[in-house]
Order: sequence, then structure tokens, then C-alpha cells
Amino acid sequence: MNEVIVSMNNISKTFPGVKALDNVHFELRSGEVMALLGENGAGKSTLMKILSGVYTRDGGTMEIFGKSYDDLTPKQAQEAGVAIIHQELNMCKHLSVAENMFLGREMVGKGILDNRKMRQEARNILNELKIDIDPDQTVGDLPVSKQQMVEIAKALSIHAKILIMDEPTSALTAREIEDLFRIIKDLKAQGCGIVYISHRLEELAEIVDRVTIMRDGQYITDGNFKDMTMDQIITNMVGREIKEKFPRVTCTKGKKVFEVKNLNAGRMVRDINFSLYEGEIVGFAGLMGAGRTETTRAIFGVDAKESGEFYLDGQKIEIHNPMDAIKNGVVLAPEDRKKDGLCTKLSIRQNLALPNLDIICNKLGVIRKQKEDGLCAEAVRNLRIKTPNVEIDSGNLSGGNQQKVVVGKWLARNSRVVIFDEPTRGIDVGAKVEIYNLMNDLKKQGIAVIFAKNQNTLTEEVLEDTYHIYLKPGFI
Repeated sequence: MNEVIVSMNNISKTFPGVKALDNVHFELRSGEVMALLGENGAGKSTLMKILSGVYTRDGGTMEIFGKSYDDLTPKQAQEAGVAIIHQELNMCKHLSVAENMFLGREMVGKGILDNRKMRQEARNILNELKIDIDPDQTVGDLPVSKQQMVEIAKALSIHAKILIMDEPTSALTAREIEDLFRIIKDLKAQGCGIVYISHRLEELAEIVDRVTIMRDGQYITDGNFKDMTMDQIITNMVGREIKEKFPRVTCTKGKKVFEVKNLNAGRMVRDINFSLYEGEIVGFAGLMGAGRTETTRAIFGVDAKESGEFYLDGQKIEIHNPMDAIKNGVVLAPEDRKKDGLCTKLSIRQNLALPNLDIICNKLGVIRKQKEDGLCAEAVRNLRIKTPNVEIDSGNLSGGNQQKVVVGKWLARNSRVVIFDEPTRGIDVGAKVEIYNLMNDLKKQGIAVIFAKNQNTLTEEVLEDTYHIYLKPGFI
């Protein structure tokens, strides 16, 4: 226990136009949970992807269990005892739980796959972790929280002694987080070294022993968690003191902007009724599976409604698809930014411009470059998107900066209703404040705002004047 099992020194990594890591130092010991903290774009995930063989480094030295390594492949990293659970889950959703757990290292007997043995081994690991999942179940049919647990079981099935968890609780319920923390404590007792990356700082006291802090691709400091205050941690992360983590502004409640009557869509959205007024933020809170996201998708026209009516400024409007919603001034920043909010192979410029072509094009349909440049510059400036330029592919941005691009798409529009579904998921405390300030700015402009949030992670993110609609499965 407490033996140094990972030592990384002077690690550097550059992507096209981006210096992701600049002479970074990192150390992990056996039997400890090391929190790796920093703002979005600080380089945390990049550093861990080098350790796990996903990326190759440009410079620096790396030792694992006292052995020096040059560039690793993911398979070599696994053989060295390193496993990583990525923030964006990477599984073959058409395969079973057992098939995913043994993908690339299948058990073979007499020249054919020994599916029975793999299922039994998968069941043994899941039972050992007290995870109630059938090894034969198709992964794509599982909720995101269960998929997260399968990723953990997969990592442990290779007998990893170095386990990297990148935002592991972002999609878990309170009960599942308790189960995860129990598993982490058991692994720690067995001598496993765990790197824990999270923006949910309130979790750290439960499991963390030491902290390493990064900022702008550089190592800032490390130390025992118990010797640091939360304000010190945040100041080191963002490079400045954040005096108000949950900014509040008071506005006079104005006229009714948007109303939903008797909305029904699928099994989860049943008889939804509510109104939005100028000068307020309406919060949708509920547990996983309560229907928050399904409700926002039905309003935006992504999911077809069975029945229901929408009224904007007292006039009935028809929303049958997202184009109808956008034309009527109703826009959505979705929960799954990569799947539903971004074209990750396109640049920041193109992502910001796509839903705004009617604004930036002239009457002949030709993009006005000056108008497009102004739109992009405003989004980058207002949301502090960390990028050397807007020509960078959005897929190369950190998770938090991707979220900012999703939100930035709607800044140029004269939208009347803005829906934020889990807008602060997976982003750092500084970026969260910027998102809250954006919501407050929209509120002050008389724009109606919906803030959908997992009830388990709501905490103080409730703004002072927000009232809540607590969703149970299918009902408000």
C-alpha cells in the first residue's frame, strides 16, 4: 500500500492548434483514490488517455509499477494493469453484457467461442460487485446508469490495478452512486490505485485521499484532500476566486410567454400542463426515468406527440418537428451533446452556423462571412469557449467546451423559449457559473427558460426564483 505505481513526468501533447499538455507531472499510489481536477480543457482526460494507451505523448517519461514505457497501445496498457472508463461510454450496444466485457479477449474452447464460460465469468464478476444485471442482456437496452456499471465490471474483469474513472457518476442515481462508492472503497482496500475525474466536487469528501490539480494543460499542485479547503481547490482549478457559485438575479414576473396543455407523447409523457412567464426560470426535476428528457424532446418536436397544444404569446402554434420549434422561437440544448447536439466531425464555426443559416445568409442563400464571423466571435467570447480558433473540429474539444458550443448555437436567435436539459452535466465549476449567468441574462431579456435537471444532482443549482415541477414517471 502507498507504493508509487504510476509516475509521469514532463508529459507534453499537442493537437492541431492546441497545446493540450505542457510538462505535466502526475503520480499515483497503490490503495489510494486520486482526484484529478481541473476546468474543462485543462488536459485531464488527455493525460489519462496517454496512460491508458489511447494517445501517444510528444514528450516526457512514464513508469508503471517501476517499469519505464514508451508509447503504449490500449492492449499493452491493459496488460500493464491499466483500465479506463471513459466519460463517453464506449461499448457495442448490439452485443450482450458478457460479449462486451470480454470483447477483444474472448474465451475459446476447442477452436470456438466458449460463450457459456464467458457468461458465467461475467455473472461472477457482476455478483461480486453486487450489480443486478443479466449477462445475456443486450447493452443497448440498458439505461445509461447500468451501462456505466457494465464498464466498471469490464475494467475489473481484466484484474486492473490502476483504474481510471472519467466522470463516472454523471448519469447515476443516488442509490447507484452509493453502490459505486462502495465498489471504489473495496477496490482501494485491495490495493488498487484509482484516478477519479469529476466536476461534482461535493463527492470528493466521500472517497478521495489526494488531489492533483491541472489548469490550461499544466500541472498546478497536488496534496492531501483533507489539507485543502474547497475554496482553495476551486481557486487552483480556475485561477481566480469564484465568490458566488450559484448567481441569483431577481426579475419581475411578466406576461405569460409559453403554455403547454395536455401534452402526451409515448409512455413517459402523459398529460403534461405548465406555463412559462417572462422573468423566471422553470425547473424540471426528477429521478432518472421520470420523463424529464422525454418531455423536453416532445416540446421541441424530436419525439412525435400523440396529443397536446402549444401556445406562444397567447397564440396557438404547431410543433411537429424541430424545424417548427426553431421557427417559432422554441429551442433545445439537449442532454446528450455528442449524439443530439453536435456534429463532432464539423468545426466550431460550422456547428454554430448550421441552425442559423437563415440569419447569416443573404437573399440568394450565400453565407455572409462577416455576419458568420460575428456570430462565432460572440459565442466564443460570451461563453469563454477554450479554442485557438473556430476552425477546430468540435469533437476535439473537452466535454464542457462542447456543451458551450451547443448552447452558443442559440445565442444569435431571437428565441422566446430556451430549454436546457442537464446543461451543467460534465462541466467544471467555472463553466457552470457561466451557464447560470447565461440563463440569468436570458431571463432578464424576458426570454422563458426551462432548466431540466436530475433531482439527485440538483443540490444548490436551484436558482432563487425558480419553481420546480417534480416529474414522476409520466406525470407532472
